[in-house]
Parts: sequence; C-alpha cells; structure tokens
Amino acid sequence: MEKWITTAPIPEDYFRGAVELETTGQGTLPHRLPASARAQTTDPQLLMAESQPSGVRLAFRSRASALELELIRSRTTFSGLRPRPDGAVDLVVDGQVHDSSATGGGKTTTIDMATGTLSEVADGTWTIRFDDLPEGTHDIELWLPHNERIELIALRTNAPLEPTALTGLPVWVHHGSSISHGSNATSPTAIWPAIAARLGGVELTNLGFGGSALLDPFTARAIRDMAADVISLKIGINLVNLDLMRLRALGPAIHGFLDTIREGHPETPLLLVSAIYCPIHEDTPGPGAFDLESLAAGELRFRATGDPAESASGKLTLRVIREELDRIVRERSKSDPKLHYLDGLELYGEADYAELPLPDALHPDQATHRLMGERFARLAFAANAPLSPAGLSPAALPPAGLPPSAPH
Repeated sequence: MEKWITTAPIPEDYFRGAVELETTGQGTLPHRLPASARAQTTDPQLLMAESQPSGVRLAFRSRASALELELIRSRTTFSGLRPRPDGAVDLVVDGQVHDSSATGGGKTTTIDMATGTLSEVADGTWTIRFDDLPEGTHDIELWLPHNERIELIALRTNAPLEPTALTGLPVWVHHGSSISHGSNATSPTAIWPAIAARLGGVELTNLGFGGSALLDPFTARAIRDMAADVISLKIGINLVNLDLMRLRALGPAIHGFLDTIREGHPETPLLLVSAIYCPIHEDTPGPGAFDLESLAAGELRFRATGDPAESASGKLTLRVIREELDRIVRERSKSDPKLHYLDGLELYGEADYAELPLPDALHPDQATHRLMGERFARLAFAANAPLSPAGLSPAALPPAGLPPSAPH
C-alpha cells in the first residue's frame, strides 16, 4: 500500500498570492482582502469574489511522484442557463503547466433567474489527485480555482515536501474587475494576469474582484499595506455597469485611491489601466443588466440600459472614463514620474472585437485572455516598459512575437 505524508493544516509559508488565511472549522480559507477590509463592506458580491482564490497557489519542493489535495468548494450556478464548468486545480512543475483536474462536491448554490430564489446542495469534500509526476526533485505549484471559494483540508504526497523558497522575483500587485478575476477563463493559470506574470517574470498577487473594482477606500488601504514591487490598477467597467458615480465624483475618487496607495508605496512603479473595448458601454452609460431575450434562450448576455445622451450630464461611459484617467495621470506624473497610464484598448480594441467578440457582451473568452496576457507582458514588463524599472530585472520580452502560453 502506498504510504502518504499528510500536511494538515497547510502552513502559511506554502501559500503564494493570498493576502490572508482564515482558519475555519474544517480547513484553511485563503482571502484576497484582509479582515480589516472585509469588515468595512456588507456587499455579498465582493465578499464572494475576494474569497475565490484567483492567482493563489501552493508552492513546495518535493520528489513526490503523486499528490492529493483535499478541499471543500463553494460555487454558484444559475438555473435555466448552460451549466458553468467546474473549477480546476492546475499543476505546475518547474514553471510549466503539467496537468489540470476539475473540482467537485462541496456546496452548490443555484439561483433561479426567473424568481430570484436560491437552493443549495451540499456534497462533502473533494480530493484532487495527480499521478505520474516527473522523476526527481522539482518545484511544484498547485494553482487553486479562480472562480470558486475553496477551503483547503489537507495536502498529501508520497514523498517529503518543503515550502519553496521565495523566488526573489518582483511582486506584482494587480487590482481589477471580473476580467482580471478571470471570468470565462478555462483554468486558474489561463487568466490573463497569470499569463502576463509568467511571461513577465513576476510573482502575482491578484486583486481582481468580479463586479467590485469600485475605488473602495479599503481596497486602496489594503494595497498600501501590501508588499509590492510593481502595481497596476485596471479601472472602468464596474463603475459604468453599476452606474456607481458621476464624472464629478470620479476624478477625486481616483486621486484619493492613488494618494492612499502612495502613502505606502511612494516610489513604486504604478500603472493605471483603463477598460478594454466593450461595445455596450463605450458610449452608453449603465447600469448594465441581463439581456432577457438571451436568458429566455438559455444564454447569459449583458446589455446597457442607460441613455447615451445622459453622458452630457455626467453619467459615465468607458470613453469618458478613459479620457479622465489619461488626464489625471498626465497631471499627476509631473510630480510622480513612476505613475503611468495604459489605454485598455491596447490590450483589446475594436479590431480585436471583430475577430474575438465578447461571448456575453462583457467578458473575454479564453483566446482573448491569452491575447491580453501576452500584450500586457509586452506593454508593461518588457525592457523600458512602465513596470520594468532598473533594478527589478524581470524577464526581457521582445516587442513582438511573444511565446505562446503554456498548454492547458
């Protein structure tokens, strides 16, 4: 009988990309916002999003030929729509994606789109197993599902393991919306920030929160207090599709968000990124809503409900926000030379939409995640790019012809 070594609970020094770990009655729950921030919001969307471990991974070194990860997942599905794919745990060996395995069991909450009622099914723990790891001692990472809440119960290996020493690579803290969170990506290493981090030679801490890139002061304070060598903020789409504020409030809110981060990172390279191309909100304000005709056909699509004429009175569109972000960075960079702006249309623009349309009119598909990750790596991390200052020595990237992402 195979002899297993059980690590439970999993020690803190095995985690990468988590902001805080919570000990539950069953295991360890990674968080991407600290308790101090979570205490300042009652928004269930944000609380769900930050507890989904996008970009969080376990990192250890071992000569194990097989391993198991026992976990409890929590996921949300919608009745009447095509079932959402299960989450996945990706196995990375010596920096290369080696295998991937779907999650199961746990708690599933189903939302009836017609009535808004909820139903729940609980089905216990789930064990992910990977066999046939390469012979010898290797650096191993287990990337946790980006789109499911995960409590980790135990890690089992058939050989001793130890936490991987810190790489010494620059730490990249990135904040953004559901697109940065990884919506519609097929696996945790296939979200665009993970692709960009791998190509750019940086360690990712992903603060992409679905529906929640809203300039919340507690998020700025969390970033202020984190270790970071480079920082990027992708702002725009959630402000529009939640119809959160008007142009009068946007400028001061952006300044305040940046001021707070600068309290802890006065000279850290910081890249402010605007939204990618999204036709429904380019010139039409929010709020966004479900497209009811598509829902009736069993498909999830979004639409804008505002009136384009309302932008004249201060309602926000993506075009308006891009102009404001550009203006703010041009003004602030006179006294803050390490603050930079990247137009999101350079990551995904109108021509890209013609070739790779957004399947639900809002979120990119997997091919577009790959495209965005490769472009961001070139535009942000290549030699002389905004997040590649002297002294950090990230991987030099050519101006074109980026290598393809690792297979999944």
